[in-house]
Amino acid sequence: MKNRMQALGLLDRSFKAATDEELTAAIEALDDDHREGLQSFVDELTPAGIRTAVKAGRIDGDMEAVAAVITDLCLADCIEQLGEHADNPSTDQLREVLPGVAERHGVAVTRIMLGSTVAGEAPASAIIRDLLKSDELVALPKVEDVQIAPLVDTRRRSDDEQAEVRAKRAEAKRAKKEAERARRAQSAAARNR
Repeated sequence: MKNRMQALGLLDRSFKAATDEELTAAIEALDDDHREGLQSFVDELTPAGIRTAVKAGRIDGDMEAVAAVITDLCLADCIEQLGEHADNPSTDQLREVLPGVAERHGVAVTRIMLGSTVAGEAPASAIIRDLLKSDELVALPKVEDVQIAPLVDTRRRSDDEQAEVRAKRAEAKRAKKEAERARRAQSAAARNR
């Protein structure tokens, strides 16, 4: 499951790395059949429409479907260039054909195609993953660190601060007990009526 999520993460990052101009060019390069196929996943054939569909389709497979439609011609070109090595290419074989593929289809579409093959669990997924992380031509931009949990203050409190915190906790505990005692007294009084 972890590998699957990482693969989908690479595909998602490849879409995020694409500029609006690159996505527009990718849409314009599609033939009518591909445009029609894309419209079944995208509300509007614009970069914003694609980004919305990708964001909404991360879990249900629509992101992968959008990628498959947009990169179909690029993938076919890459397969043709790899020839008999298309099923399980080496790093060197991929590095040899990717510049031409990127020149014909654009770096963004090439990245999306590579991300899609990793998500599709191609035999060369490990090699392609490495290319998406470190290759000069197709490496994805580094991800900014995202804070997912609040930062914890690890400083040691002074004795006075600790005493103040303890006093506040004790006061809150006393207030809670007093409120509970008052509720019980009120409940007992109501039963005795």
